[in-house]
Amino acid sequence: MTQDQTQTKKMSIDDEEEEEDVPNEHPVFGETFDVHHAPVKEDMVESPPHYNNGSVECIEAIEAMLSKDEYIGYLRGNALKYMWRFRYKSKPFEDLRKARWYEERLMKFLLDNQDAV
Repeated sequence: MTQDQTQTKKMSIDDEEEEEDVPNEHPVFGETFDVHHAPVKEDMVESPPHYNNGSVECIEAIEAMLSKDEYIGYLRGNALKYMWRFRYKSKPFEDLRKARWYEERLMKFLLDNQDAV
């Protein structure tokens, strides 16, 4: 293998970050298109597409693998995270909606699992 081939195969952390910064191929960042090519706005709070691959949603898998106390802590921690950072992000209302989503999920979980309260 030549030195050029070796350098091509090597990838630094900086290279990985550059790949994530590749411009969106869609005309409006954050939108997807249906089969008729009409813009469809993604709901980044209720059902973000990056958490819905396959038949099980990520949050359901997390709940299944944690104990009740761990899951309560997970939900509380995520609500706090979004409340903490909303003032420092470009979409503060989206982060506030995410915090509320985790709080509502926590309340539903506690109502459904009275023994965990």
